[in-house]
Amino acid sequence: MRKNGLSRRRFIAGTAAGFATAMVLPRSVWGANEKLNVASIGCQGKGDSDSNDIGRSENMVALCDTNQNCLDKKGGQFPNAKKYKDFRKMFDEMGKEIDAVTVSTPDHTHFPASMCAILQGKHVFCQKPLTHNIWEARMLAKAVKEKKLSSQMGIQGHANEAARLVCEWIWAGLLGDVTEVHYWTNRPVWPQGLDRPKEVQPVPANLDWDLWLNVAPQRPYNGAYCPFKWRGWWDYGCGAIGDIACHVMDAGFWALDLRYPKYVSAESSGCNDETFPKWSIITLEYEARGNLKPVKIVWHDGGKMPPMPKEMEGKEPNRECGAIFYGTQAVLTHDFYCGSCRIIPEARHKELQPTKVPKTLPRSAPGGTMGEFIKGCKNGGDAKGANFQYAAALTEMAHLGNLALRAGPGKKVEYDPKTMKVKNLPELNKYIKREPRKEYAELYKGDDVLPMPTPDGLGGTKA
Repeated sequence: MRKNGLSRRRFIAGTAAGFATAMVLPRSVWGANEKLNVASIGCQGKGDSDSNDIGRSENMVALCDTNQNCLDKKGGQFPNAKKYKDFRKMFDEMGKEIDAVTVSTPDHTHFPASMCAILQGKHVFCQKPLTHNIWEARMLAKAVKEKKLSSQMGIQGHANEAARLVCEWIWAGLLGDVTEVHYWTNRPVWPQGLDRPKEVQPVPANLDWDLWLNVAPQRPYNGAYCPFKWRGWWDYGCGAIGDIACHVMDAGFWALDLRYPKYVSAESSGCNDETFPKWSIITLEYEARGNLKPVKIVWHDGGKMPPMPKEMEGKEPNRECGAIFYGTQAVLTHDFYCGSCRIIPEARHKELQPTKVPKTLPRSAPGGTMGEFIKGCKNGGDAKGANFQYAAALTEMAHLGNLALRAGPGKKVEYDPKTMKVKNLPELNKYIKREPRKEYAELYKGDDVLPMPTPDGLGGTKA
């Protein structure tokens, strides 16, 4: 950071201090045909598609990526956008010109990039999982609420028709009381169960490795970390459940008002301090919630499939991703983004006639999650759907699964959401909030116990 000739630590300290003393409010009045000035942080993978999605209708003024090749390629698509490797420098130079930001980076940089934007009063669209740990998720939810910003997490399925059908069918009582749900994924499709590589490799000429590391601990470059393989490393990613749970568990989380489990436990191929296991089975046990009965949620990854119910009638499940809801009256299945949402067996689907269930939820805005985000920005209020209140709560559930992996087999994690502490295994509490590199320490100052997110409307429950 010093080699760029600018103290980014001073920028963060000044921005954080400004948040504590004076609110930097977003613009609230928009003409019918006016466009947002947007900046995209992350230009590869989902960063490529997210910038495309928002750039179709809005005005791209800045691009940021630590990979010069990706930055140059995306710059060719948006030639009028200024290019940066460091999002702190981008905000320092262009803060007054930016209305909204997309964050599509590795998991460990979701929080610092989003928080820097929020502190300057920018609306934020951030990819899933919302953050790398529980404290970060709660902090983002608190910050956007206080600054009255529009926010959205990139889980496309939340805006789909099928997610609403799952909620409406369950709320209408078609399944009876849901007592157990199984989810599965073929992830990880990247290496896990590894030790730290000993070889020090030369940093690719197109990559700023120090900026890529961001808040994570300093370590020598190795191709085992990036690109793409970062998901399997504790320092950078959130493993299979972090990658996919916010997608496939979304409708169940919404429909069953899951929030905070009483206990979480896990079995796996074995954890170490560097990478996630090759496979895991994570169980979340929920007590009764209002008129909803206790329910057990079981997550399977690494090719570990749950037993298939007899109602499948011999049909092969989608092995990439899927869900089975066991109710006292019927069984429901769906796959990625709630696709192929059906009550099984087929005779039961026809008997219950789910197509006649009233559509009680408003349907999504055109353009899905990104369309809802843009609408929220211009309407002067938070976007509905997967806003940061909802996203933080959903992400926290995934992080609790990872705490259970850290605990090891045979141990049940008992978590208190009010204190943000594991009650029975205090050694896990060091994973609730990370210790960042000193250049980013100002972003992590503040209370260690933060308010529970408050999902409501389309972002949360039936009410």
